[in-house]
Amino acid sequence: MLHLSWTSFSSVPSPSSPLCLPHQRAALLRFKNSISLDYFCGDNYYAAYPKTETWNKSIDCCSWEGVKCDEMTGHVIGINLSRSCLVGSLFASANNSLFLLHNLQWLDLSYNFLYDSPLDNSSSSLFQLRNFRRLDLSYNYLDGAILPEFFSQLVSLTHLDLSYNGFSDTFSKLTFGALGFEMLARNLNRLRNLVLDSVDMSDVALTSFLNLSSSLQRLSLRECQLHGEFPTQLFQFSNLKSIGLGGNENLTGYLPQTNWSSGLELLDLSRCGFRGSIPPSFGNLSQLVSIDLSRNLLRGQIPDVFGNLTKLTSFTCSSCNLSGPMVQIQMPSSIQYVDLSCNDFHGPLPGSMFDLVNLTELRLSSNNLSGVIESVMLSKLAGLELLDLSNNSLLSLSTSDNEVNYSFSQLRAVYFSSCNVSQFPNYFRTSKLEVLDLSNNMISGGISKWEAERWEALLALNLSYNSLTTLERFPGKSLESLDLRSNLLQGPILSTCLNLQTPNQQSFMKFIISDNKLTGNIPSSICNWSLLDLLDLSRNSLSGTIPECLGNFSEFLMFMDLQMNNLSGKIPDSFGNNQLSYLFLNDNGLEGLVPPSLANSTSLEILNLGNNKLTDRFPHWLASLPSLQVLILRSNRFHGSLPHSVASTNFSALQMIDLSGNEFTGPLPSKLFRNFRAMTDKPKRRLSDTRISIGFISYGLENYHTSVQVTTKRLELELTKTLDIFVSMDLSNNKFSGQIPKEVGQLISLQILNFSRNNFTGRIPASFGNLVALESLDLSSNKLNGRIPSQMSKLTFLEVLNLSRNNLVGPIPHGNQFDTFDNDSYSGNMGLCGLPLSKQCVNPGEAEPPAPLVVEHEGSKIPFFWKVVMMGYRSGVVLGLSLGYIVFVTGRPWWLVRMVERDIQYKFTKWIRGIKPKRN
Repeated sequence: MLHLSWTSFSSVPSPSSPLCLPHQRAALLRFKNSISLDYFCGDNYYAAYPKTETWNKSIDCCSWEGVKCDEMTGHVIGINLSRSCLVGSLFASANNSLFLLHNLQWLDLSYNFLYDSPLDNSSSSLFQLRNFRRLDLSYNYLDGAILPEFFSQLVSLTHLDLSYNGFSDTFSKLTFGALGFEMLARNLNRLRNLVLDSVDMSDVALTSFLNLSSSLQRLSLRECQLHGEFPTQLFQFSNLKSIGLGGNENLTGYLPQTNWSSGLELLDLSRCGFRGSIPPSFGNLSQLVSIDLSRNLLRGQIPDVFGNLTKLTSFTCSSCNLSGPMVQIQMPSSIQYVDLSCNDFHGPLPGSMFDLVNLTELRLSSNNLSGVIESVMLSKLAGLELLDLSNNSLLSLSTSDNEVNYSFSQLRAVYFSSCNVSQFPNYFRTSKLEVLDLSNNMISGGISKWEAERWEALLALNLSYNSLTTLERFPGKSLESLDLRSNLLQGPILSTCLNLQTPNQQSFMKFIISDNKLTGNIPSSICNWSLLDLLDLSRNSLSGTIPECLGNFSEFLMFMDLQMNNLSGKIPDSFGNNQLSYLFLNDNGLEGLVPPSLANSTSLEILNLGNNKLTDRFPHWLASLPSLQVLILRSNRFHGSLPHSVASTNFSALQMIDLSGNEFTGPLPSKLFRNFRAMTDKPKRRLSDTRISIGFISYGLENYHTSVQVTTKRLELELTKTLDIFVSMDLSNNKFSGQIPKEVGQLISLQILNFSRNNFTGRIPASFGNLVALESLDLSSNKLNGRIPSQMSKLTFLEVLNLSRNNLVGPIPHGNQFDTFDNDSYSGNMGLCGLPLSKQCVNPGEAEPPAPLVVEHEGSKIPFFWKVVMMGYRSGVVLGLSLGYIVFVTGRPWWLVRMVERDIQYKFTKWIRGIKPKRN
């Protein structure tokens, strides 16, 4: 891969070199004094240190670090302050002294902390540098639009690198407009290297690339938001050696069939939309070193031409639509990296693939490969460091007893998940293997002590989703990550799975053994793992109490999951200052209080204590946890009212709260809902999706995730991947009373809202019409009255609505989603009328009737409606009260309701005609 780089300038001038000119030394010192330094930047960028600290006016400036002078005249011609910890605005007037060095030809300020909007009118002093050739401002914080005037006079520029600028948190970037790039393309006739990665070029016309200098050698426009059909002619520029267009997902086009630039060395078209087939003309590119065509819309077979490219070291065509037999693919002996994963290649691996002695990484996952991989085949690849053959269901590993005779001295990572492996392999144990993934295979039985020997270097092992029943011993003595979830392991942890007291096991960092059949207690010796950051023992049959030490045994612990076991007793109150972010203790038999020491876990994002036997008031101190985004206390014995007075910053990150199935009482405090700021708009900081890498940065075994349950459509849903964007509130099945606060209508990001089975009274707030993201609303089994707010017809995402068993009256709103709900959404509200109910509204515009009067009758509460009847007679006016009709609460059959209504109507008619009905 080609890079724009700068040669380090010598700090010692030759004896014949003239001294630095005084006015130029003064200009450099003014720059030094006007720019700030970050003395801690060495922690962020490798080899970074403040070079300008060595600049001293008592020393010839031509010997200063990063300064290059002309050996004949003494003029400063080059400045290299890359990775020099500079902080400030480069183009502020105070710092323009650099551009007073009129003989300056090179300037490298990459990898610093320079900000502001450059390359506009404020940088006019840079225009005076008529001999200026190279400018590198990459990896800074520059943003704003690049004006066309910048390129009107820098006609001598040959190298320009403005890549990767801007502020990632606000997505503020450098921006190239159409006119600005057109000016660059037409004026810079000597340009050889143009690197604009991550610069916003969405307004640039792709045809303007054809105006670039014919001397162009390197063009790098990765992640520039380019879109449209890319001109094929650009690939044919005669001097072009490197093209990088990766990450422009809306960029389309075809690969030219002929006339490629013969000197092309690097081609990166990854993550674009190029179509068609890979042309055989690639075989003519004898200088090609690296090709990346991954994640495009290519199709067909790979032509048999790449075996002739004797300089090719890297070939990537993953996630395309390529197909064909694998045996037809030929690679040159020079190849070091091959990635053809996520395609449709089939058949066995060709023998020629195992003759590539320089191969270091081979990735062929997610194809339709078949056959058996034997150690004698792999042993030919003496330099192989990584092998990924996962997701090839017809591919297996040899189980021959003599497979252990080979050594793989360089092999570090093997990924063989979702294949056809039925036995734990023996022949990798003589290598220096660090990562082994055999998940989702058919390995049954156990791993014997003999099979587990001699895996000294193994750090990460994934045996999840197999059928293992026993483990006599773990492979290796220095495991840091172990995943045994979804097997058939049974018995106590201590005797069946591992010896927790083995000193070498203190290095464990991630331990997952969920979804097995483990029984017995959690041994306290697990707290010997002081470096543990992930512990998952969930979905087993573990019993007994939680060891007291688990609350604070590891300062690195981020994730602890003990859910869905048979644990009992109290939750340890031993949580100290820690890094705990995810705590799952739900679906056990835990009792007592929520431990107040959890207030020390200030990094906590998810707390799930649901489905236990906890007896407590609402733990108000949870409100002070600044990162808490998911709080689940459902189905316990919590009681009392919710806190009324909390700080304005409390619960500000909360996205999901479930208090259902408890004994909470009292009204809902309005101020509490005003604090739910993450629910008032789409959260800026998404939940971490509970994904934690279980491997290493260099290899990455896989992503680990867990789930959270919510209730909607009367079903429990398990949220995993979408947890980071899901916003819900469930307060159902409690004893809350009073009116629903109108502030709930401000939580416009809510997707599920469930207030059912409480004692809420009053009207449904009209502010509910603001809940534009709402998908499920359940207010059933309360005592709500009044009309359904017409504003709610604006909720176009609403799929589930349940207002049944209330005292609602008046016409049902129409339009949008309200035209899709059936009778069940409104049953038990005898005062409602209009579709989908059969009861028609006589006069939809009339004032709504009064709320029903509830009286006790034989131990049940039955609402009665009374009408005032004015009957005029010649002898005077008689005021009488007459029973109008009876509305039965939900649970009584409709035929009985209809019969009673008809009977009362008959009696009422007789009454007003003067015929008094007989009393029964």
